[in-house]
Amino acid sequence: MPDAADADGLTVGQVSTRLGVTVRALHHWDEIGLARPSLRTAAGYRLYTAGDLERLHRIVVYREIGLGLDEIRAILDDSTADVPGALRAQRTQVAERIGRLRRLSAGLDRMIDAHERGLLLTAEQQAAIFGPRWNLDWPAQARRRYGDTTQWRQYAERSASRGPQEWQAIADAITGLERALGDAMDAGVTPGSPEANQLVERHREIFASYFPLTRQMQVCLGRMFEADPGFAAHYNGIRTGLATWFRRIIDASARAHGIDPDTATWQ
Repeated sequence: MPDAADADGLTVGQVSTRLGVTVRALHHWDEIGLARPSLRTAAGYRLYTAGDLERLHRIVVYREIGLGLDEIRAILDDSTADVPGALRAQRTQVAERIGRLRRLSAGLDRMIDAHERGLLLTAEQQAAIFGPRWNLDWPAQARRRYGDTTQWRQYAERSASRGPQEWQAIADAITGLERALGDAMDAGVTPGSPEANQLVERHREIFASYFPLTRQMQVCLGRMFEADPGFAAHYNGIRTGLATWFRRIIDASARAHGIDPDTATWQ
């Protein structure tokens, strides 16, 4: 509470320091008639009395709990104002803001975890969704290898909003694509044919679940699928020679879009 013993004759600057409000705010409250100083010096400077300071203190209290200036004016000047009702309404708004902030905090936690871990699933969930051949170390390895890239950031942003059901849908889509690739190779589908190009486009669409994939980037992935022992073993485990066939249909599709697979880069 303000000390009335020395309050009479306080300047705007002194009141600003005492109450922790800006001089600009005090001038504004004066201009709108919310809190006018009762005294003036001979030179016309504002001076606040103990009563003025008491009113200002009450304004500051109500401002700190989020009431608007019009609401504060009604509480201070209208004897019929429903003060408890106004405060209850403000409490409701505060509770709603707290709820929004808690949800924001939870979202930030998930985003941080996604950037650091990549996959926000338990070991049990990963095994159930991706199958027994899934290696729990793969997300951490990907983070170490690609964590400073734009694609990792895009992947993390998508991962933060996904739960087990969304990941299951992606896993099912990949399984379906790999089955279709194997069947197409068995059926003698040739690179550059409409059927092969459709599979390449399907791959790009599914891969967009992780991050946007350009045709040049897809060519680079095709090379990796064939050359990397882990990826090659995976695709060749579906059908013997599938890794090379998959790379060839990606290259043929790229050529049809004016891209030279031999010079394509990750861009």
